[in-house]
Amino acid sequence: MYREISLQRKYFLEEVASMIRNSLPLGDDYVLDPALDYLKAVDSGYMSPKLYELLQLFLSFGKATEVLCLIFVERIITAKVIQRFVKKISVLEHFAVSYLTGTNTSVDALAPKLQREVLESFRSGKVNLLFATDVVEEGIHVPNCSCVIRFDLPKTVRSYVQSRGRARQHNSVFVTMLERGNEKQRDQLFDVIRSDWSMRDTASNRDPEMWTPKACLLDELEIYIVDRTGASVTADSSISLLYKYCEKLPGDRYYTPRPAFEFKLLDKAYQCNIKLPPSAIFHTLAGPVCRNQQLAKQLACLEACKKLHQMGALDEHLQPVSDEPSGKDLMLKSKEASAGTTKRKELHGSVRIRALSGSWGDKLDGVTFHAYKFDFSCNVPSHIYSSFVLLIEAKLHEDVGNIELELYLVGKKVNASISSCGELHLDSEQVINAKCFQELFFNGLFGRLFTGSKAARKFLLSEDTTLWNQSYMYLLLPLETSCTSSADSWSINWTGICDSASAVAFMKGDRIDQSAHTSGSSVQEPNDSLMINFANGSANINDVNEMVVLAIHTGRIYSIVEAVSDMSGESPFDGNSDDAPAKYSTFAEYYTKKYGIVLKHPRQPMLRLKQNHNPHNLLVDFNDEGMLRVGAKKRSSIVGKQRQYAHLPPEVLIRINIPVSVLKAMYLLPSIMHRLESLMLASQLRQDIGCSVANFHISSSLILEAISTRRCCENFSLERLELLGDSVLKYTVGCHFFLKHPGRHEGQLSSLRSYEVCNSTLRKHGTDCRIQEYIRDGPFDPRRWVAPGQKSIRPVPCNCGINTLEVPLDDSKFQTVDPNIKVGITCDMGHRWMGSKTVSDSVEALIGAYYVAGGLVAALHVMNWIGIEVELDPSCVSQAIASASLRTYIPNDDEVKSLESKLGYAFTEKFMLLEAITHPSMQEQGVNYCYQRLEYLGDSVLDLLITRHLYENHKNLDPGELTDLRSASVNNESFAQACVKHNLHIHLRHCSTLLLSQITEYLKSSDGSIEATSLTASTKGPKALGDLVESIAGAVLVDTGLNYEEVWRIFEPLLSPIVTPEKLELAPYRELIEFCGSLGYFTKEECVSKGEMVHATLTLQLDDVLLVGEGFDQKKKHAKGKAASHLLKQLEKRGYSRSGAKKRKHGTDCVSASPPESLEKGDVNVITKVKIQKTEENDMLALPDGAPSILSSSKRETPVIESINMKKGGPRITLFELCKKVQWPMPTFKTSEHKSRSPMEVDDIGGKRTAFNTFTTKIKLNIPWFGIIECDGEARADKKSAYDSAALAMLNVLQAKSQLIITNK
Repeated sequence: MYREISLQRKYFLEEVASMIRNSLPLGDDYVLDPALDYLKAVDSGYMSPKLYELLQLFLSFGKATEVLCLIFVERIITAKVIQRFVKKISVLEHFAVSYLTGTNTSVDALAPKLQREVLESFRSGKVNLLFATDVVEEGIHVPNCSCVIRFDLPKTVRSYVQSRGRARQHNSVFVTMLERGNEKQRDQLFDVIRSDWSMRDTASNRDPEMWTPKACLLDELEIYIVDRTGASVTADSSISLLYKYCEKLPGDRYYTPRPAFEFKLLDKAYQCNIKLPPSAIFHTLAGPVCRNQQLAKQLACLEACKKLHQMGALDEHLQPVSDEPSGKDLMLKSKEASAGTTKRKELHGSVRIRALSGSWGDKLDGVTFHAYKFDFSCNVPSHIYSSFVLLIEAKLHEDVGNIELELYLVGKKVNASISSCGELHLDSEQVINAKCFQELFFNGLFGRLFTGSKAARKFLLSEDTTLWNQSYMYLLLPLETSCTSSADSWSINWTGICDSASAVAFMKGDRIDQSAHTSGSSVQEPNDSLMINFANGSANINDVNEMVVLAIHTGRIYSIVEAVSDMSGESPFDGNSDDAPAKYSTFAEYYTKKYGIVLKHPRQPMLRLKQNHNPHNLLVDFNDEGMLRVGAKKRSSIVGKQRQYAHLPPEVLIRINIPVSVLKAMYLLPSIMHRLESLMLASQLRQDIGCSVANFHISSSLILEAISTRRCCENFSLERLELLGDSVLKYTVGCHFFLKHPGRHEGQLSSLRSYEVCNSTLRKHGTDCRIQEYIRDGPFDPRRWVAPGQKSIRPVPCNCGINTLEVPLDDSKFQTVDPNIKVGITCDMGHRWMGSKTVSDSVEALIGAYYVAGGLVAALHVMNWIGIEVELDPSCVSQAIASASLRTYIPNDDEVKSLESKLGYAFTEKFMLLEAITHPSMQEQGVNYCYQRLEYLGDSVLDLLITRHLYENHKNLDPGELTDLRSASVNNESFAQACVKHNLHIHLRHCSTLLLSQITEYLKSSDGSIEATSLTASTKGPKALGDLVESIAGAVLVDTGLNYEEVWRIFEPLLSPIVTPEKLELAPYRELIEFCGSLGYFTKEECVSKGEMVHATLTLQLDDVLLVGEGFDQKKKHAKGKAASHLLKQLEKRGYSRSGAKKRKHGTDCVSASPPESLEKGDVNVITKVKIQKTEENDMLALPDGAPSILSSSKRETPVIESINMKKGGPRITLFELCKKVQWPMPTFKTSEHKSRSPMEVDDIGGKRTAFNTFTTKIKLNIPWFGIIECDGEARADKKSAYDSAALAMLNVLQAKSQLIITNK
């Protein structure tokens, strides 16, 4: 039946086209001929007499350019066609012509934004001839017109009066056009004029005694005008507007929202009280007192309309705002205006790890621990690391206590293996010694063993305060070096542990005089020159290499490199400043005067010692080419530093019987324990969630990925799982509402789903479950890591204003949008500021993680635990199928079989397929169903299936590229291409001639060569084609009982080939921005609207040439894309490679947000490399007409800035913003370091500062058309301050060379 109708329509249109060709053999070229005799054109049928008379009116205006002529027509198509025709008439080319329509559903109607632009052009005189429908008659303010023409007759007196009223200019003309001899039109116009005259006569000759003016409080009708748009409402039209607002309020078949009116008689006058429906923005309003009921009602409605607009219920055009806001709109209008956004920051606490707690610290009868062995193997065989054992009271889960991880050191890699070793019992003495070892070594290596000032120093371990906390209790003990890697054969190095306890006892007692006198003179050396005297004994000089020692005067732990035979306590002291006079002549004098220690053996050789250093984050491979630049800088600075040694006399050292491999292994422990604690945290969250699904297990590492943000700077983050979880959430919630609300249309379902899955809602669910306390949102700082028994030397005191670990969520003082608040930094109480959106992202990532581990069943479990109540009830699915089976089905069997054969699936309920291919326009044929609900369902299932496919097939892909792949695969264009490719479009049932023409045009433009590889394809298919694919997918999903695997079996071949990273093309504008950012160049854009078209101009300033790209399109986004394409082509011609712009490395978010901080030597190499690739071309570029010209530096305007930001980082930001403003390439920085053995005083922004190392930075800036400027900054105590000094120097040089003006220096 549908095919027959289509064929009849086709034959009819062909017959009409043939008749037009026969009657107009010369086509439209004849009409547009400048020498045309228009009377002959009328006689020949090329032009109607009415249009001819209209052209004569326009010609009567002459060459005047100040004409403001408003032409009223009845239909939108009339306005559009005539204005296009007039534009092509050469004799009228001095007039600017446009048209204005309302914002209805017609395809030719103008959007509100374009309406405003056209109206503003007419007001300003840029448009002379404006063709308009009745939208301009009332409600929109237009200027005084010099001429108003009624091309079509007014249908009502009101329309006649209002259109005539637009001719307000002095000596203006009002013209009404009639067809000669058309008596019907003549009588219609006479009736209108007669009615107008009658009303005027009645109003002017009325009896004033008929009224009671004394009781009237208002003499004239009022009008309310919106200043911004000119939209207006009068007392007369306010009633209909109020009804229109009420019609937009929620209603059903049993209730139609409308206002109610009550009248009160007050001393021969009336007052109208309005009651609006309960869902209105306000409920009651009392109007002014008036002389009659009608006027009272009108003025009350006018007041109501004013209030509705002021409260935001009416927009700037006085039209009702949508009554179904999306989830985002609901979020913005609520009290939690910015909840779930990146802009808002919230203070959250951190959960305690239950597995780390212990109450064994004071037990006298011993403790039984669970033991976990740490074994290490290095890829450099000569580097040996001692094994350790973790003793903890709680038993760890299998996937936490038995893991392997790689640790990345400078120039080598260590594989750490953690394995469970069962239980181990320690008696009370062993526990005491073990705690003593842990306190000594962790404080000695990573902290301080002495507290207080130099005058009143105390040994940390002799203080009464405990260093142990029951919420954080475990032991890390070294194993014997002879132990094998087997978990069954190992033993703790009790010899070294007991020796460490003896060293602590030595330090606690006043026993320094055993080897060094506090008074008196030194003694002669012993005869045995091979013996070295330490503070707690002696040793052979040949046995001291790699011995671990503790300095009694500083509490630092060293390892001995060698004995230095040519240095002794009597050698000249080398710690004096180069500039200041020497304070100490010898080492012996230094220890006597500074520490009160007199060396007993000043002539024995000094010892060269390897100093301890800060722990490093060994979990990240900074040597990897793809890692973040900030990490590479840190590690490169480590590589470049020369190893520093200390020289101490043996008498101030306590030797400890611990192998140096223990010391080396201890530097690995902070990173290992950080990863272990993170896995414990994830395992604890898994235990809280719980999941009793059969044959289901989710690993702690997967949950850890779901709660780790990119800010953690790990080689994993939640972003990939978040992408998958977003699709799972969209699908499950969509199915839930589809089944739960069978009577709601697609728009209502989409609104429900949007609210349920919006970030604000997810953030609320996440915080209700306290997920925010589990989230890891900051990089691992090993310098702040502390072991049990260790005192932190880098505390971050809590200044959050709260004494509890948990932060109240409803307190506004713990929420802010202040951009200066730093996120990811945890105070000692466990509080940290976190982006509000981070919580919602983690919720989606958890859903994705459970889906990866256990499919849809596990995902539904965690969603219900979070609070997202979703139920895919099989009975509801059966009900939906049964409902479809009750529908009448009379399609063409051959057509259905043809479609089913293309799909490779036979529908159980044929009506489901019929509904899926039925367009809403079929309602003209009496059809009461369409595919919109199934399209809503199919959109979500295809989104999930394609996202899962990309996630599983591109495991190592950057999350950003994965998002781009999904965007290129899941969109209407890619689905439309699949529809055409497999000839599914011929089965679409519709009654829209416009849709038919668009499909035909799309088929011609595609020519069978469509392939979705770009985020912005040049050829756009009709949305109905993409909707058809989605609705068929939804129909298959319901018909199979929500078996989405069957949907994928059917649609994978239909959608293939799915775009891959190799074939993915970024949008030109985005590619240009990323490419220029990688090179340190800036672009400027300018977009100008010219009628219906947008002209976009992009400029790119290189070192020696200004490139210009232009683009034209009806949409600003597409115009910018075309301009960017031209610039990219010009860059390619100049030898710039675009491949680097498409590769984004994981972890770039870890780089500081301040752009100047990333400007280091590494950036110079990139730019230099690109310069080498340039081809020899002319320095100047031939610009298109109208493009900005390239001026010499003498003709360019000198940039002006008010002042320089002198805060830390301020000069760099000022210079960066200047370069961006004037399109100078980014400056490059090169820093050198100067070391000193004595402290130096250097300048800083906050004043003087003492430092041992200083940094000096050289800055280089290439100013196009001027040259390269290089200058040096002053010495500073750190690199960032050195960058600021160099940037400040550059700004001053720029001012001195007249390249910059600083108004308030």
